[in-house]
Amino acid sequence: MEQQFDEDTLYALRSAVAAHANHLGLSAHRVADLVVVAHELASNSVRHGGGAGRLRLWQAGDFVYCQVTDAGPGLPDPELAGWRKVPTEAIGGRGLWIVRQLADTFGIRTGSAGSVLTAGFALTRPGSPGPEPVSGSPTGDGGGLVSPG
Repeated sequence: MEQQFDEDTLYALRSAVAAHANHLGLSAHRVADLVVVAHELASNSVRHGGGAGRLRLWQAGDFVYCQVTDAGPGLPDPELAGWRKVPTEAIGGRGLWIVRQLADTFGIRTGSAGSVLTAGFALTRPGSPGPEPVSGSPTGDGGGLVSPG
């Protein structure tokens, strides 16, 4: 799945992500997690990344990946983005922290031409014990996430 979005299409994007993630085999609970992550990444692109972006959703091996790109100014400290919990009294700033809590892998590439944020969700196969948790790193390496060809 690949879909452009802006502020007016975020609701439709959530529905499309849910349908496609379900089709790719994520459990209902993980579909819900992925929809939250996709919405957080897309709404950040709308708010901070130039007002619009592109979301891609695909399966590679035992993972489903959600990637959002935008043409905004980039993140000032991508290595640190989302690693610290925001104080309860803060008005905003929780989006990337939420993404890091829900996704199994998460990587950020950013620069003056925009940002590429990729979250990975492990598929659990019927009859298997499920995947081992994949931990991220504060260096922002994204666990070796790469976009398909």
